[in-house]
Parts: sequence; C-alpha cells; structure tokens
Amino acid sequence: MPERLSAEEKTRALQGLPGWSALIDRDAITRRFVFADFNEAFGWMSRVALAAEKMNHHPEWCNAWNRVEVILTTHDAGGVSELDITLATLMENLAG
Repeated sequence: MPERLSAEEKTRALQGLPGWSALIDRDAITRRFVFADFNEAFGWMSRVALAAEKMNHHPEWCNAWNRVEVILTTHDAGGVSELDITLATLMENLAG
C-alpha cells in the first residue's frame, strides 16, 4: 500500500511541479490544463488514461471543451502519495 506524503514532502514535490497546488479542504493536489481545443484536450486525456491504467492509479478530472481540471490523491493512503507525484509528472510530460 502506498504511504501518504508528509506535509514537507508534499511541499517539496510541488516545487518541482509548476502549476500544481495543494487543495485546501483535502489532502490532494490540483492543476488546470488548458489546450488549444477539445480534440487536443481529449487526446491528452486518452494518453493519460492509458498510463494511469498501467499504474492502477486514476485521476479525478473534469473536461469542458479545451480545459481539464485534475485532482490527484491516493485514497488507499488517505492523501497525497508518491503515486500522485508520479502521475502529475507524467501529465506534465504528456502536455508538453
């Protein structure tokens, strides 16, 4: 089972993830991605979905046209874990 990151570990990890921030009302991280259009946003979501399935770690997200709002947390750990940091990094890399 993944372990929840300490507040210090989470802060340090977020420093390496520009655009990501901690949610105030729960132990999770969030970011809004904006793409050129719906096709680009949906294509990115598809690539992330394939990688997330391989990781067996899935994002909470919502898509509206060219925007994707993402929340990452590890429910089994009760908050942010290294899995979330890994998935956030992957999302950044796929977004270019």
